[in-house]
Amino acid sequence: MGLPDMTMSAAPQARQARLVYLDDSARTVYCSAVEVPFPEGRLIISRTDLQGIITHANEAFVEMSGHQREALIGAPQYILRHPDMPKAAFKDLWDTVQRGEKWHGYVKNLRKDGRYYWVYATVVPNVRGAVVTGYTSVRRKPSRRRVAEAEALYAQWLQQEAAAS
Repeated sequence: MGLPDMTMSAAPQARQARLVYLDDSARTVYCSAVEVPFPEGRLIISRTDLQGIITHANEAFVEMSGHQREALIGAPQYILRHPDMPKAAFKDLWDTVQRGEKWHGYVKNLRKDGRYYWVYATVVPNVRGAVVTGYTSVRRKPSRRRVAEAEALYAQWLQQEAAAS
């Protein structure tokens, strides 16, 4: 079951944003105010290598992201980063998993077509022979109350990041 495609010309309140990532790389993205609801009963699952490069994407991930599987595999996980997500949230994620710990959090993801979707994510290190070899992320439907709380917190963090730069 695929999601309908949407061109940016049809997107209400579309905006352009420049994102700078933790590794200081940057790109310009287009995003709209249209949310794609997370489907009931689905889990988005992906695996990355130690640098965050996607090595596996399940069908739900492919559908929700709006990207072709071939475009996802080999791409950095941050291609899904929405401009409303503060860098501090991803720094916390990376710091946590690089210590070998499990991370949980709410993430607003950007689809290829500019729409967005919220997830509740759990990211765990993949360990083989006492060595971390990559990471697995399992995302599920978040509660609307928790999304509202995350939006308020992330807006504060974004203001702090803007003031500091």
